[in-house]
Amino acid sequence: MSLRIEEFLEHFVKEFGAIAIESEVSTDLEVSAIAKQFDRAESLVILRKLKNFENFVGLLNLINTRSKLRRLLCVESDEQLYEKILRAEERCDGGFIEVSSFDYKELNVDLYKLPIARFYPGEPRPYLTSAVVIGALADGSILNASIHRLSILSRDKLVIRLVPRHLFKIWQMNKERGFDTPVAIVWTINPVVLLAAACSPAFGKFELRMIEHLYGVKPKVCYIDGILPVPVDAEVVLIGRILRDGTAPEGPFVDVLQLYDEVREQPIVKIDRVYVRADRDIRFTHYIVPGLREHQLLMGIEKEAKIWKFVKNVVPEVKAVRLTPGSGGWLHAIISIKKYVEGDAKNAILAAFAAHPSLKHVVVVDDDVDVDNLEDVEWAIATRFRADRDLVVICHVRGSTLDPSAIDQATGLTCKVGIDATRPLSDRKFDRARIVELEEWKLQIRKTQDLRDIL
Repeated sequence: MSLRIEEFLEHFVKEFGAIAIESEVSTDLEVSAIAKQFDRAESLVILRKLKNFENFVGLLNLINTRSKLRRLLCVESDEQLYEKILRAEERCDGGFIEVSSFDYKELNVDLYKLPIARFYPGEPRPYLTSAVVIGALADGSILNASIHRLSILSRDKLVIRLVPRHLFKIWQMNKERGFDTPVAIVWTINPVVLLAAACSPAFGKFELRMIEHLYGVKPKVCYIDGILPVPVDAEVVLIGRILRDGTAPEGPFVDVLQLYDEVREQPIVKIDRVYVRADRDIRFTHYIVPGLREHQLLMGIEKEAKIWKFVKNVVPEVKAVRLTPGSGGWLHAIISIKKYVEGDAKNAILAAFAAHPSLKHVVVVDDDVDVDNLEDVEWAIATRFRADRDLVVICHVRGSTLDPSAIDQATGLTCKVGIDATRPLSDRKFDRARIVELEEWKLQIRKTQDLRDIL
């Protein structure tokens, strides 16, 4: 068992089906148009003909649903999913199988020869959203794997969006010592690698060591230049350096909220080598369109797991946690609990804000409310919430820099709101009426558009 994309596709196409797009598809705006059309579909989407890139086949919807994510990690429930992610993150000590050869074909460095896409009309140029960036301290003592926007500047240069997290810290440490930051950019591999790279273990823990605990497979890696452990099962690998000096404008590109992010001066990546799989002529390329379901799920699932863990520490029973699609899977959480005492819901609100500082609004509901049904959640707010009693407002705290309504978007300073939409325990008037379900007999149904067929 390996991390090669074709093994993943073989299993998932059998289970979830696939939609093959036979028409020629342009990487300029058309990939995203197709992705939007099939955003909620369980089926994988295969773009068989990419315009001007005859040796590549595009992939969409690899893990755009929870059912696919649960299947990927071989779990039956969201709770098991959360536990597996958190356990892998805490251990983060899985091993690698080291190989000496790098069985890839080296191409001339020309980023324009790769089918990198432009997704939204206001974006200035193509950019990568689905590649894992593996970076290292110059002496190899600290490694990091994470996902970043990478947009083309020239044949051999990209500009990278570095949010002030772990790779940014490594880049700063290298810069202070007078070094560039060596990186490998891994594009298209089993999406468990993307899931690991989307997680946030403590600084110094290498995310790819989670894969053995998540997937039961030790990744095969080749150490490039003796420093970078690069998975050998990827379709495309770029080897380069984040330059210690020099920046370029990055943006405006669309973020998870489907808003155009502001233009910032960001570091430049110099690409020295380009590799593609050598064992076949056709290579796969995986696209994640910003703001659609796959982006939201990858970005938010680990945060959901942390919210679940933090809330479980203060409330006996947590039934479900959802970062909502309407908030980009990032700014809004709905949490279902079994309430034992008054005050449980407010403790859950505070715990959620502590677990995921980017949260802006939290709604806590009882366990008779379906968190995946926003109409059900609205019903709970309408019938069980009273503003003078159940509203939690926290002002002047750090939130998300993605939020354009923040007091200061650069720092994320904002105000947050929690809504306790749980019923008071002592008052029966809040109990929900239920229609009896039919259990012992089945309805015989006949569909018609002609009244005479019924009468």
